[in-house]
Amino acid sequence: MLRFSRALLLGALFGSAPLLAQDYRIETFSEGLEHPWAMAFLPDGRMLVTERVGRLRIVEADGSLDPEPVAGVPEAFIAAQAGLMEVALDPDYTDNRWLYLSYAHGSLEANNTRLARARLVDDELHDFEVLFTAQPLKAGAAHYGGRIAFLADKTLVLTLGDGFDWREEAQNPANHLGKIVRLNRDGSVPQDNPLIGQEGAAPEIYSLGHRNVQGIFFDAENDRLYSHEHGPRGGDELNLIEAGNNYGWPLATFGIDYTGARISPYTELPGLSAPLLHWTPSVAPSSLTLYRGELFPNWRGDLFAATLAERSVRRIRVLDGMLAGEEVLFEELEERIRDVRIGPDGALYLLTDSAEGRVLRVVPSE
Repeated sequence: MLRFSRALLLGALFGSAPLLAQDYRIETFSEGLEHPWAMAFLPDGRMLVTERVGRLRIVEADGSLDPEPVAGVPEAFIAAQAGLMEVALDPDYTDNRWLYLSYAHGSLEANNTRLARARLVDDELHDFEVLFTAQPLKAGAAHYGGRIAFLADKTLVLTLGDGFDWREEAQNPANHLGKIVRLNRDGSVPQDNPLIGQEGAAPEIYSLGHRNVQGIFFDAENDRLYSHEHGPRGGDELNLIEAGNNYGWPLATFGIDYTGARISPYTELPGLSAPLLHWTPSVAPSSLTLYRGELFPNWRGDLFAATLAERSVRRIRVLDGMLAGEEVLFEELEERIRDVRIGPDGALYLLTDSAEGRVLRVVPSE
């Protein structure tokens, strides 16, 4: 069955022509997952998938789901948005077998995002190490961030959230709320982090002034680090992340509070980095990738942002380093999309966020 995208013309913002619809076919690659959150492709053709409820699953190369979860996964705090989140392979995975997990750690009264690593050996986790726990611990079960990306020097960045009720702390460099942090792969702090030596600043901080960053991607070809984050009612942002920059939350935002109250009279302020684009009303962006595959030549170099509220994937055109328009894809699924990745085969892979979650594979229609 042919699927067609709905093109959005953003001429007022980008001055670009309407985008042509792209033919594609959506296949169910695997199913039987409970609120899947993230996926990673193993060198042997299999796939790892996290379930927010605390399980790490293996999907075989033919799409069949191993009935037994991976053993040795750390216990996560599971409630509302809290649970097991990202899985990411070390850049040297074929040599060292390290994989990284992010998850909510603690109790309802005291919790935050934790990063750990372990080796996958015979479908079990071994040599488990806790690398980092965001501070301070806070109450509630919202806004954890949790996405991981590796930079050119093989250090990693981990996205975090503001904990929802502690949004002002996103501007406080003494803690990790509302920040992106950068770590060495053993959990130590890189000595060239931007706030190293600044009195009272957490040395792990790479950027600050974020709300809930649930998408991050390092474009190695162009040495650019992109992220997106949830706004409140509106004001979801796509940002270009640079070391030490402040992205404004909650001092400057396009969003308003859920009560309808104004959070800030400012959408931009001197010294704060403005978003590349914002989505208002909110689309609730949940994952971010960049297409470098061969199956869809017209998509090469473009960003893809999965969304929860809009139940879509946004294709964001990038031409000569500039944004050039958007398309809304896969709305016909009518499902929350939690993760979007490019597979080794050049197909686009999606995770649907539901109690009967699926891995979907998007390929050309011919």
